[in-house]
Amino acid sequence: MPLLPQHSALQHERAPRPLPLFLELVREVSANDPKLASDALAGLRAYQSAPRRERPPPKPEIARVRGASLRDHGGDGPPAVLVPSLINPPRILDLDEEVSLTGAISNMGRRTLSADWGRADERSALSVADHIEQLLLPLLRSIGEPVALLGYCLGGTMAIAAANLIEVERVATLAAPWNFERYPQSSNQALQDVWRQSEAAARSLGALPMEVLQATFWSLDPERTVRKFAEFGQLDPGSADARRFIELEEWSNEGEPLPYPAAKELVEELFDRNAPGAGHWIIGGRAASDRLDAPTLHLTAERDFIAPPQTVASGDVVAVPSGHVGMIVGSARHHLHEALKAFLTPCR
Repeated sequence: MPLLPQHSALQHERAPRPLPLFLELVREVSANDPKLASDALAGLRAYQSAPRRERPPPKPEIARVRGASLRDHGGDGPPAVLVPSLINPPRILDLDEEVSLTGAISNMGRRTLSADWGRADERSALSVADHIEQLLLPLLRSIGEPVALLGYCLGGTMAIAAANLIEVERVATLAAPWNFERYPQSSNQALQDVWRQSEAAARSLGALPMEVLQATFWSLDPERTVRKFAEFGQLDPGSADARRFIELEEWSNEGEPLPYPAAKELVEELFDRNAPGAGHWIIGGRAASDRLDAPTLHLTAERDFIAPPQTVASGDVVAVPSGHVGMIVGSARHHLHEALKAFLTPCR
């Protein structure tokens, strides 16, 4: 009997994407540990059969530019705008009431808004820089006053660039890279290899599919990818931890494809040429700088494989004892909230 089941025996619609690669990771990581393979597959089956909760409706829109919008998360006081990455859906910032970052900020005396990039086919011609110039900046200008700008992952990179072109009250980045040359060589090489294999197809499709991006993320820490499913299989199916695992997996496997111009700029200009860190990322006719006039704070995740702490921009840094996603929705989020509260309060 084979160690792993045939792909057709699994429910693809509720399995991690791309499923064949996940099964190959299980095979590789557990080559000398049959119990780990068994536990991971049991966790996968539990994930597939677990009930899904009905998702709440999106927060109200207060502004729209083409397909992108600003959503209102409530709260009173000076505005704070959260900028998500172009990769994965923005709902990680408001996953549920208990771990909602937007909810936490709205309780810090801030009117809290978040950017929603919308459908990829409505921005298919836009590079990363174009997303900043043509979508983010008009959305920010619609508010009518300087905002506290908070960006997560690539959204933090974009927030820094935007702050070069519009007056902001302050800027905080969360697990956001700026000096891309400081990525481990192995990580950069893995991304370049994936791009070489997928660039022609992405150009033809007009976008880089989410499955390709997910494969790249998995390659950064394959053992953790397998072990988290093995651990999930041991959880009480009715527990909050089990429910959140399902929410996070669905979030990480969903999302719009990355428009081809944005994917090309991300890989070739940001990662390969380190355009932001080297000072030659041109946006709005000028080179974006991480040395801003406004107060700036960078929060890094100590165990981050996606945006390693050493890639952070210049300025004050607070390290959070977590991984890339755990700083937002894990127990370490309390450290993040405390640092943000201290940073956001002085304006009041």
